[in-house]
Amino acid sequence: MEIRAMTQEEQKYTYRQSMQLDGQTGSIGYLRGDFANSGYGFYTKWFDTRAYRKTEEFQSEFDEVINTLREDQGLLHNRYDMKAFAGQYPDSSFEGNCGKEYGFRTDTKEHAYLIRCNPIKGDYNFYCFCYERKWLDRHMESARQGIRFIDSSYKELFRIPDGGKIVITSSWNEKSERTCRFIDEYHTEVGSHLYHICEFAEFMERNGAKYEPKQPDMQKKKGKGREFRWRR
Repeated sequence: MEIRAMTQEEQKYTYRQSMQLDGQTGSIGYLRGDFANSGYGFYTKWFDTRAYRKTEEFQSEFDEVINTLREDQGLLHNRYDMKAFAGQYPDSSFEGNCGKEYGFRTDTKEHAYLIRCNPIKGDYNFYCFCYERKWLDRHMESARQGIRFIDSSYKELFRIPDGGKIVITSSWNEKSERTCRFIDEYHTEVGSHLYHICEFAEFMERNGAKYEPKQPDMQKKKGKGREFRWRR
């Protein structure tokens, strides 16, 4: 089984997403786990996002993937081997929501497994997000065009990359930032709200608000273990 460091665009898909993004990316669910205080335990919990995609074939394959990663000196063998494994892939490091984290991807014919690691005692040590491979790759390819922002006359004002931020200035001159996610060419998430791009422009206009991209230089850069069994 091949495993590689995640790309920057893949890192966004190792966190919980909205229902819209789960649907667009072929999300199945994710496994959260930790190695206990000793660093040698293995405690996990599964979370469904699209339960109907959790077929028997997927469950059998997922068991095999996790068990392979649990082998001696593997990424999920224990907390110490995780840290050593990540150290061999400096490109896997990124600034995540919990500070410095590490990201890896492994694929099968039908599925993509994105693993976010945090080899720190006291925290959850890993999340493995599972996707229909073709759906995820197709969505990422579409998202590379960026998120369009227009005025109410449909004139394009600017674009930002998927996961970028805009600054909204209210009619009383209060500024706020919103992270935006690409849904499709005509829809975007601004913060926790889903908008048609024209709907957003009209909403801003009605409220006398202005919006602009946040300047890029201000944004963040950027022996075998116990066998895993699927928990139904």
